[in-house]
Amino acid sequence: MKIALLCALGMSTSLLVERMKKAAASRSIEAEIDAYSVDDIDEQLKTSDVVLLGPQICYKKNELFAKAKDADTPIDIIDMKAYGLRDGEKVLDQAIKLVK
Repeated sequence: MKIALLCALGMSTSLLVERMKKAAASRSIEAEIDAYSVDDIDEQLKTSDVVLLGPQICYKKNELFAKAKDADTPIDIIDMKAYGLRDGEKVLDQAIKLVK
């Protein structure tokens, strides 16, 4: 499963990505998880199984959700509390739920 986390520049989610990778490994879940700039959304919609948005870019929700719908790719905004705590387990669960 490929999970793309999008934020303003693709850097603020790097710690969360690492924690999500650890959570996936501890559960024996094969997952490719990376952070990208929101400007990369078109490419990520083509290559990812699920896209999660950092809360700081929720102002672009309507535009990004419309693109995701057209691409038939699940998308959601990362839970703000989980994002703030860098809770890799919870955000991984969020991604898995979207794919199912």
